[in-house]
Amino acid sequence: MKTWDVIIVGGGIIGLSLAIAVRKRGAAVLVVERGQPGREASHAAGGMLVDCALETPAALQSLATASARMYPEFAHELEVESGMSVDLRDQGTIVFPTPEHVERGGLSGTSLLSAALAELEPALADPNQPAFYLEERSVDPRALVAAAWRTAKRRDVDFSSGDEVTAVNVSDGRATGVSTIKTTFLAPKVVNCGGAWSGQIGPHNFPTRPVKGQMLCLALPSRTLLKHVVRSPDAYLIPRSDGRLLVGATVEEAGFDKRTDLATIQRLHRAAVSLVPKLAEAKILEDWAGLRPGTPDALPILGATATPGYYAATGHFRDGILLAPITAEVMAAVIEDRTPEYDLTAFSPARFG
Repeated sequence: MKTWDVIIVGGGIIGLSLAIAVRKRGAAVLVVERGQPGREASHAAGGMLVDCALETPAALQSLATASARMYPEFAHELEVESGMSVDLRDQGTIVFPTPEHVERGGLSGTSLLSAALAELEPALADPNQPAFYLEERSVDPRALVAAAWRTAKRRDVDFSSGDEVTAVNVSDGRATGVSTIKTTFLAPKVVNCGGAWSGQIGPHNFPTRPVKGQMLCLALPSRTLLKHVVRSPDAYLIPRSDGRLLVGATVEEAGFDKRTDLATIQRLHRAAVSLVPKLAEAKILEDWAGLRPGTPDALPILGATATPGYYAATGHFRDGILLAPITAEVMAAVIEDRTPEYDLTAFSPARFG
Protein backbone atom coordinates (compact mmCIF):
# COMPACT_ATOMS: atom_id res chain seq x y z
CA MET A 1 0.00 0.00 0.00
CA LYS A 2 1.35 3.45 -0.91
CA THR A 3 2.56 5.66 1.90
CA TRP A 4 3.45 9.35 2.16
CA ASP A 5 5.77 11.27 4.45
CA VAL A 6 3.11 13.85 5.31
CA ILE A 7 -0.67 13.91 4.92
CA ILE A 8 -2.33 17.33 5.01
CA VAL A 9 -6.02 17.38 5.83
CA GLY A 10 -7.64 20.33 4.06
CA GLY A 11 -6.89 21.94 0.70
CA GLY A 12 -7.46 25.62 1.43
CA ILE A 13 -4.67 28.16 1.10
CA ILE A 14 -3.13 27.07 4.43
CA GLY A 15 -3.01 23.40 3.43
CA LEU A 16 -1.81 24.13 -0.11
CA SER A 17 0.93 26.52 1.03
CA LEU A 18 2.15 24.02 3.62
CA ALA A 19 2.07 21.19 1.08
CA ILE A 20 4.30 23.21 -1.27
CA ALA A 21 6.69 24.14 1.55
CA VAL A 22 7.07 20.55 2.77
CA ARG A 23 7.34 19.18 -0.77
CA LYS A 24 10.17 21.63 -1.52
CA ARG A 25 12.18 19.87 1.15
CA GLY A 26 11.73 16.48 -0.51
CA ALA A 27 8.81 15.00 1.43
CA ALA A 28 6.13 12.95 -0.32
CA VAL A 29 2.88 14.82 0.39
CA LEU A 30 -0.80 13.95 0.10
CA VAL A 31 -3.56 16.57 0.50
CA VAL A 32 -6.95 15.13 1.44
CA GLU A 33 -9.83 17.56 0.87
CA ARG A 34 -13.48 17.04 1.78
CA GLY A 35 -14.61 18.99 -1.30
CA GLN A 36 -12.57 20.69 -4.00
CA PRO A 37 -9.28 22.37 -3.04
CA GLY A 38 -9.67 26.03 -2.19
CA ARG A 39 -13.45 26.15 -2.45
CA GLU A 40 -14.33 26.96 1.17
CA ALA A 41 -13.05 29.89 3.29
CA SER A 42 -10.20 30.67 0.88
CA HIS A 43 -12.63 30.97 -2.05
CA ALA A 44 -14.91 33.29 -0.07
CA ALA A 45 -12.22 35.60 1.37
CA GLY A 46 -11.69 39.23 0.46
CA GLY A 47 -7.92 39.13 0.29
CA MET A 48 -6.98 42.24 2.30
CA LEU A 49 -3.53 41.68 3.79
CA VAL A 50 -4.24 43.56 7.02
CA ASP A 51 -1.53 43.49 9.67
CA CYS A 52 -2.13 46.74 11.55
CA ALA A 53 -2.69 46.84 15.32
CA LEU A 54 -6.20 48.17 14.72
CA GLU A 55 -7.44 44.70 13.75
CA THR A 56 -4.67 42.21 14.62
CA PRO A 57 -4.57 40.61 18.08
CA ALA A 58 -1.37 41.57 19.91
CA ALA A 59 -0.21 37.95 20.21
CA LEU A 60 -0.51 37.56 16.44
CA GLN A 61 1.18 40.81 15.43
CA SER A 62 4.70 39.49 14.80
CA LEU A 63 3.44 36.63 12.64
CA ALA A 64 1.07 38.91 10.73
CA THR A 65 3.78 41.48 10.04
CA ALA A 66 6.27 38.82 8.94
CA SER A 67 3.73 37.20 6.64
CA ALA A 68 2.75 40.51 5.05
CA ARG A 69 6.42 41.16 4.30
CA MET A 70 6.78 37.73 2.73
CA TYR A 71 3.87 38.24 0.33
CA PRO A 72 5.63 39.75 -2.71
CA GLU A 73 8.08 36.84 -2.89
CA PHE A 74 5.36 34.30 -2.02
CA ALA A 75 3.05 35.61 -4.75
CA HIS A 76 5.85 35.92 -7.31
CA GLU A 77 6.92 32.32 -6.76
CA LEU A 78 3.38 31.03 -7.24
CA GLU A 79 2.94 33.14 -10.37
CA VAL A 80 6.19 31.91 -11.90
CA GLU A 81 5.54 28.25 -11.12
CA SER A 82 1.86 28.25 -12.08
CA GLY A 83 1.95 30.69 -14.97
CA MET A 84 -1.05 32.47 -13.42
CA SER A 85 -1.57 35.94 -11.98
CA VAL A 86 -2.68 36.28 -8.35
CA ASP A 87 -3.44 40.02 -8.68
CA LEU A 88 -1.27 41.22 -5.80
CA ARG A 89 -1.97 44.95 -5.54
CA ASP A 90 -0.02 47.51 -3.51
CA GLN A 91 -2.00 50.71 -3.99
CA GLY A 92 -2.70 50.77 -0.26
CA THR A 93 -5.78 51.18 1.90
CA ILE A 94 -7.89 54.14 2.96
CA VAL A 95 -9.41 53.59 6.40
CA PHE A 96 -12.35 55.51 7.82
CA PRO A 97 -11.99 54.55 11.49
CA THR A 98 -14.62 54.56 14.18
CA PRO A 99 -14.32 57.32 16.83
CA GLU A 100 -13.27 54.64 19.32
CA HIS A 101 -10.39 53.57 17.10
CA VAL A 102 -9.22 57.16 16.76
CA GLU A 103 -9.29 57.64 20.53
CA ARG A 104 -7.35 54.51 21.43
CA GLY A 105 -4.87 54.65 18.55
CA GLY A 106 -3.67 51.62 16.65
CA LEU A 107 -3.44 53.35 13.28
CA SER A 108 0.15 54.07 12.28
CA GLY A 109 -0.53 55.24 8.74
CA THR A 110 -0.78 58.72 7.32
CA SER A 111 -3.63 60.94 8.49
CA LEU A 112 -5.39 62.32 5.40
CA LEU A 113 -6.74 65.83 5.05
CA SER A 114 -9.79 66.29 2.84
CA ALA A 115 -7.72 67.65 -0.08
CA ALA A 116 -5.37 64.68 -0.04
CA LEU A 117 -8.24 62.19 0.30
CA ALA A 118 -10.10 63.76 -2.62
CA GLU A 119 -6.95 63.53 -4.70
CA LEU A 120 -6.35 59.88 -3.84
CA GLU A 121 -9.93 58.79 -4.50
CA PRO A 122 -12.10 61.45 -6.23
CA ALA A 123 -15.10 59.10 -6.30
CA LEU A 124 -15.49 59.00 -2.51
CA ALA A 125 -18.67 60.63 -1.28
CA ASP A 126 -17.28 62.59 1.66
CA PRO A 127 -13.62 63.66 1.58
CA ASN A 128 -14.08 65.53 4.88
CA GLN A 129 -14.25 62.40 7.03
CA PRO A 130 -11.24 61.55 9.22
CA ALA A 131 -9.24 59.01 7.24
CA PHE A 132 -5.90 57.22 7.26
CA TYR A 133 -3.78 55.81 4.47
CA LEU A 134 -2.09 52.46 5.19
CA GLU A 135 0.54 50.78 3.05
CA GLU A 136 -1.30 47.48 2.81
CA ARG A 137 -1.57 45.07 -0.07
CA SER A 138 -4.46 42.98 -1.32
CA VAL A 139 -4.60 39.78 -3.33
CA ASP A 140 -7.29 37.86 -5.20
CA PRO A 141 -7.77 34.74 -3.02
CA ARG A 142 -9.42 32.70 -5.78
CA ALA A 143 -6.53 33.39 -8.15
CA LEU A 144 -4.06 32.74 -5.32
CA VAL A 145 -5.58 29.36 -4.50
CA ALA A 146 -5.71 28.36 -8.16
CA ALA A 147 -2.04 29.24 -8.55
CA ALA A 148 -1.11 27.39 -5.35
CA TRP A 149 -3.04 24.30 -6.47
CA ARG A 150 -1.34 24.28 -9.87
CA THR A 151 2.06 24.82 -8.24
CA ALA A 152 1.46 21.93 -5.85
CA LYS A 153 0.40 19.67 -8.72
CA ARG A 154 3.50 20.61 -10.72
CA ARG A 155 5.64 19.76 -7.70
CA ASP A 156 4.01 16.31 -7.59
CA VAL A 157 1.91 16.80 -4.47
CA ASP A 158 -0.83 14.15 -4.51
CA PHE A 159 -4.50 14.99 -3.95
CA SER A 160 -7.61 13.12 -2.88
CA SER A 161 -10.58 15.45 -3.44
CA GLY A 162 -14.18 14.94 -2.40
CA ASP A 163 -12.88 12.71 0.36
CA GLU A 164 -13.78 13.69 3.92
CA VAL A 165 -11.35 12.66 6.66
CA THR A 166 -13.22 11.00 9.52
CA ALA A 167 -10.29 10.32 11.87
CA VAL A 168 -6.55 10.50 12.32
CA ASN A 169 -5.38 6.96 12.90
CA VAL A 170 -3.12 6.22 15.85
CA SER A 171 -1.06 3.10 16.61
CA ASP A 172 1.22 2.63 19.63
CA GLY A 173 0.48 6.24 20.58
CA ARG A 174 1.64 7.73 17.24
CA ALA A 175 -0.20 9.00 14.18
CA THR A 176 -0.12 6.52 11.31
CA GLY A 177 -2.36 8.19 8.73
CA VAL A 178 -6.04 9.00 8.23
CA SER A 179 -9.33 7.28 7.58
CA THR A 180 -11.72 8.88 5.11
CA ILE A 181 -15.22 8.16 3.86
CA LYS A 182 -13.58 6.27 0.98
CA THR A 183 -10.42 4.61 2.24
CA THR A 184 -7.36 4.79 4.50
CA PHE A 185 -4.10 6.65 3.77
CA LEU A 186 -0.79 5.98 5.52
CA ALA A 187 1.80 8.50 6.73
CA PRO A 188 3.85 8.96 9.91
CA LYS A 189 2.93 12.65 10.01
CA VAL A 190 -0.51 14.25 9.65
CA VAL A 191 -1.39 17.95 9.71
CA ASN A 192 -4.94 19.12 10.36
CA CYS A 193 -5.59 22.16 8.13
CA GLY A 194 -9.32 21.52 8.05
CA GLY A 195 -10.46 25.06 8.81
CA ALA A 196 -13.96 25.30 10.24
CA TRP A 197 -14.26 21.49 10.03
CA SER A 198 -10.97 20.72 11.81
CA GLY A 199 -12.65 20.16 15.17
CA GLN A 200 -14.71 17.27 13.77
CA ILE A 201 -11.67 15.03 13.26
CA GLY A 202 -10.47 12.81 16.14
CA PRO A 203 -8.51 12.09 18.25
CA HIS A 204 -8.32 15.75 19.39
CA ASN A 205 -11.38 17.99 19.44
CA PHE A 206 -9.97 21.37 18.47
CA PRO A 207 -12.48 24.10 19.44
CA THR A 208 -12.82 25.56 15.96
CA ARG A 209 -16.18 26.85 14.78
CA PRO A 210 -17.56 28.34 11.56
CA VAL A 211 -17.95 32.14 11.50
CA LYS A 212 -20.07 33.15 8.54
CA GLY A 213 -19.19 36.06 6.27
CA GLN A 214 -21.45 37.33 3.49
CA MET A 215 -20.06 39.36 0.56
CA LEU A 216 -20.98 40.57 -2.89
CA CYS A 217 -19.11 41.43 -6.07
CA LEU A 218 -19.82 44.38 -8.36
CA ALA A 219 -18.68 45.22 -11.88
CA LEU A 220 -17.11 48.68 -11.66
CA PRO A 221 -18.57 51.22 -14.12
CA SER A 222 -14.94 52.11 -14.87
CA ARG A 223 -11.77 50.25 -13.91
CA THR A 224 -10.27 53.54 -12.73
CA LEU A 225 -13.21 54.43 -10.47
CA LEU A 226 -11.50 53.10 -7.34
CA LYS A 227 -7.80 52.28 -6.93
CA HIS A 228 -7.40 51.74 -3.20
CA VAL A 229 -8.97 49.33 -0.78
CA VAL A 230 -11.44 51.32 1.33
CA ARG A 231 -12.40 50.24 4.84
CA SER A 232 -15.17 51.82 6.87
CA PRO A 233 -17.16 50.67 9.92
CA ASP A 234 -20.02 49.63 7.61
CA ALA A 235 -18.23 47.89 4.74
CA TYR A 236 -14.96 47.40 2.97
CA LEU A 237 -14.36 47.76 -0.76
CA ILE A 238 -11.64 45.77 -2.53
CA PRO A 239 -10.97 46.61 -6.19
CA ARG A 240 -9.56 43.96 -8.51
CA SER A 241 -7.42 44.69 -11.54
CA ASP A 242 -10.00 43.15 -13.90
CA GLY A 243 -12.68 45.69 -12.99
CA ARG A 244 -14.48 43.79 -10.24
CA LEU A 245 -15.10 45.20 -6.77
CA LEU A 246 -15.67 43.08 -3.67
CA VAL A 247 -17.91 44.43 -0.91
CA GLY A 248 -17.95 42.81 2.50
CA ALA A 249 -18.38 41.44 4.98
CA THR A 250 -20.51 40.22 7.82
CA VAL A 251 -19.32 38.33 10.90
CA GLU A 252 -22.08 35.91 11.94
CA GLU A 253 -22.40 32.97 14.31
CA ALA A 254 -24.64 30.85 12.11
CA GLY A 255 -23.17 27.36 12.27
CA PHE A 256 -22.44 25.73 8.92
CA ASP A 257 -25.13 27.74 7.09
CA LYS A 258 -23.62 29.21 3.89
CA ARG A 259 -26.82 30.76 2.54
CA THR A 260 -26.88 34.46 1.74
CA ASP A 261 -29.60 36.76 2.99
CA LEU A 262 -31.11 39.32 0.59
CA ALA A 263 -31.53 42.01 3.27
CA THR A 264 -27.87 41.62 4.32
CA ILE A 265 -26.59 41.80 0.74
CA GLN A 266 -28.72 44.90 0.14
CA ARG A 267 -27.34 46.51 3.29
CA LEU A 268 -23.77 45.90 2.15
CA HIS A 269 -24.64 47.30 -1.27
CA ARG A 270 -26.12 50.46 0.29
CA ALA A 271 -22.99 50.87 2.42
CA ALA A 272 -20.83 50.64 -0.70
CA VAL A 273 -22.93 53.23 -2.52
CA SER A 274 -22.79 55.57 0.47
CA LEU A 275 -18.99 55.42 0.28
CA VAL A 276 -18.80 55.72 -3.52
CA PRO A 277 -22.05 57.06 -5.05
CA LYS A 278 -21.09 55.99 -8.59
CA LEU A 279 -21.43 52.39 -7.44
CA ALA A 280 -25.19 52.85 -7.75
CA GLU A 281 -24.55 52.24 -11.46
CA ALA A 282 -22.56 49.04 -10.83
CA LYS A 283 -24.02 45.67 -11.72
CA ILE A 284 -24.06 43.01 -9.00
CA LEU A 285 -22.18 40.01 -10.40
CA GLU A 286 -22.58 37.58 -7.51
CA ASP A 287 -22.96 37.22 -3.77
CA TRP A 288 -21.80 34.45 -1.46
CA ALA A 289 -21.06 33.39 2.10
CA GLY A 290 -18.00 31.67 3.49
CA LEU A 291 -17.18 29.99 6.79
CA ARG A 292 -14.08 31.31 8.54
CA PRO A 293 -12.49 29.00 11.15
CA GLY A 294 -12.84 30.78 14.50
CA THR A 295 -11.37 29.79 17.88
CA PRO A 296 -12.33 30.81 21.44
CA ASP A 297 -9.43 33.29 21.74
CA ALA A 298 -9.43 34.41 18.07
CA LEU A 299 -5.91 33.01 17.57
CA PRO A 300 -4.87 30.23 15.21
CA ILE A 301 -3.93 26.75 16.37
CA LEU A 302 -0.37 26.00 15.28
CA GLY A 303 1.99 23.24 16.37
CA ALA A 304 2.31 19.65 17.51
CA THR A 305 -0.51 17.96 19.37
CA ALA A 306 -0.16 15.59 22.32
CA THR A 307 -0.16 12.72 19.79
CA PRO A 308 3.31 12.32 18.26
CA GLY A 309 3.21 12.78 14.50
CA TYR A 310 -0.06 14.77 14.57
CA TYR A 311 0.00 18.55 14.04
CA ALA A 312 -2.49 21.39 13.66
CA ALA A 313 -2.48 24.47 11.43
CA THR A 314 -6.01 25.79 11.63
CA GLY A 315 -8.27 28.41 13.23
CA HIS A 316 -6.92 31.38 11.24
CA PHE A 317 -10.33 33.14 11.38
CA ARG A 318 -10.15 36.22 9.09
CA ASP A 319 -6.40 35.99 8.50
CA GLY A 320 -5.95 32.76 6.56
CA ILE A 321 -4.94 34.46 3.32
CA LEU A 322 -2.56 36.85 5.10
CA LEU A 323 -0.96 34.17 7.28
CA ALA A 324 -0.46 31.51 4.59
CA PRO A 325 3.23 32.24 3.86
CA ILE A 326 4.36 32.40 7.50
CA THR A 327 2.20 29.43 8.53
CA ALA A 328 3.80 27.32 5.81
CA GLU A 329 7.28 28.36 6.97
CA VAL A 330 6.84 27.80 10.71
CA MET A 331 4.81 24.61 10.39
CA ALA A 332 7.29 23.09 7.94
CA ALA A 333 9.92 23.66 10.62
CA VAL A 334 7.77 22.06 13.33
CA ILE A 335 6.98 19.04 11.16
CA GLU A 336 10.69 18.58 10.40
CA ASP A 337 11.62 18.89 14.11
CA ARG A 338 13.40 22.20 13.51
CA THR A 339 12.93 25.20 15.80
CA PRO A 340 10.68 27.71 14.03
CA GLU A 341 11.84 31.29 13.71
CA TYR A 342 8.87 32.52 15.75
CA ASP A 343 7.62 31.45 19.16
CA LEU A 344 4.39 29.49 18.68
CA THR A 345 3.58 29.01 22.38
CA ALA A 346 0.53 31.31 22.24
CA PHE A 347 -0.90 29.20 19.39
CA SER A 348 -0.23 25.73 20.83
CA PRO A 349 -3.05 23.18 20.59
CA ALA A 350 -2.32 22.40 24.26
CA ARG A 351 -3.77 25.74 25.40
CA PHE A 352 -7.26 24.27 25.09
CA GLY A 353 -6.44 21.21 27.19
